[in-house]
Amino acid sequence: MAELQDEVTQKNFKVDGDEEENDCPIEQVRLTVPITDDPTEPVLTFRTWVLGVAACVILSFVNQFFGYRSNQLSISSVSAQIVTLPLGKFMAATLPEKPIKVPCTKWSFSLNPGPFNIKEHVLITMFANSGSGGVYAVGILTIVKAFYKRSLSPGAGYLLVQTTQLLGYGWAGLFRKYLVDSPYMWWPSNLVQVSLFRALHEKEKRSKGGVTRLQFFLIVFISSFAYYLVPNYLFPSISTVSIICLIWKNSITAQQIGSGLYGMGLGSFGLDWATVASFLGSPLATPGFAIINILVGFFIIVYILLPLTYYNNAYDAKKFPIFSSHTFDSTGQPYNLTRILDPKTFSINLDEYNAYSKLYLSVFFSVTYGISFATLAAAVSHVALFNGSTIWQMWSKTRAAAGEKFGDVHTRLMKKNYKIVPQWWFHLILIVVLGLSLLACEGFDKQLQLPWWGILLCCALALFFTLPIGIITATTNQAWLFYMGFVYLFYIVC
Repeated sequence: MAELQDEVTQKNFKVDGDEEENDCPIEQVRLTVPITDDPTEPVLTFRTWVLGVAACVILSFVNQFFGYRSNQLSISSVSAQIVTLPLGKFMAATLPEKPIKVPCTKWSFSLNPGPFNIKEHVLITMFANSGSGGVYAVGILTIVKAFYKRSLSPGAGYLLVQTTQLLGYGWAGLFRKYLVDSPYMWWPSNLVQVSLFRALHEKEKRSKGGVTRLQFFLIVFISSFAYYLVPNYLFPSISTVSIICLIWKNSITAQQIGSGLYGMGLGSFGLDWATVASFLGSPLATPGFAIINILVGFFIIVYILLPLTYYNNAYDAKKFPIFSSHTFDSTGQPYNLTRILDPKTFSINLDEYNAYSKLYLSVFFSVTYGISFATLAAAVSHVALFNGSTIWQMWSKTRAAAGEKFGDVHTRLMKKNYKIVPQWWFHLILIVVLGLSLLACEGFDKQLQLPWWGILLCCALALFFTLPIGIITATTNQAWLFYMGFVYLFYIVC
């Protein structure tokens, strides 16, 4: 009887027939995301705030702490997604249901508004996701303090970290119509979490001799957790195993060709998942065509372009390691930055620079710089050719005030059942944070050394590149190289 009632409830919240026919054009979305919704379920509850804030704080601290390792360890929001489920159900079973009044107001809330539901779980995971990604600007503070031995005002550092993060919310609002509302922007990594949410919350009948999605997940989760102890604590050496290096232990050329850490990694393999997918993310969330593109590009760069450049000694490449992120002088020694920096103004002394040496990079790092700039230009042309007509259609519909009917079933469900965050909210955040950014650069005795026009130029670059990079990320789950190219461009211009 209860199952029949649940089925009837779900049918009540399905979209109308004409809308149901116009489902999402992306097959992966149709197979993963349901077209049902129950707007009566509580979302912004006491449980959501407690577990969400705790997950955000803990993940941000842990990932920043382990981010200083050579082989970075990153804990994604999926971990919080798993851990908070039993915690949420425990709070639903133990907390009192009696409403609590807020003093001096008419407001009241309940510590326990009912069973822990999937919407609370999703919002908690969004909290965790906002903290798990880390803050790129912390790297700037680390470089200034660790490598240049310079002190930075806490106020300047705090504003730098906050403004670089919050500016993104402004850009998100500006491009929401194109990157969120569009049914063709499906963000593959989110489908993994949607599938996991359904496995954790939906009741599923186990077929004879098979396992449910939740049972399969638990088997994989426990097995992977148990195996993690092997390469990370018991035998760290199996994280990267190089057959060539084991055979020719004393050969520099063998180390350059076979090392998985300091060379091209030919014949090298890893038995640690953190090593295999450390900088590419989960391959399960990346479409097959994108993985093939990455593989082909990796082969061309690492096994064709890099050896040709290095072993032909282009630009004195053999003076430096084949694979290194460090900087060098003309003799191949680590670059002594203290010789070219004015200790008082923390600026470059061009006379000392010309007298000392030009700045040299390893051949791999130089190629990475070049490819990063190339991908930025390629992103613009690619989006213009393959997505230009769709963008123009969406822009035309927005101007004609017909945007309400544009989108897939999920977009219409959201607009039908929930209030949309107004556009002025994003504009206000962008203006306020932009003002704080100018204050951070021009105030505090100009410790950040970026002039006001540099901030405006960076915002103009972001305005130009956010849409094409966002479209490629939303369809291929790959953004790292584009992001690095934008960072390099930012450093060079400003």
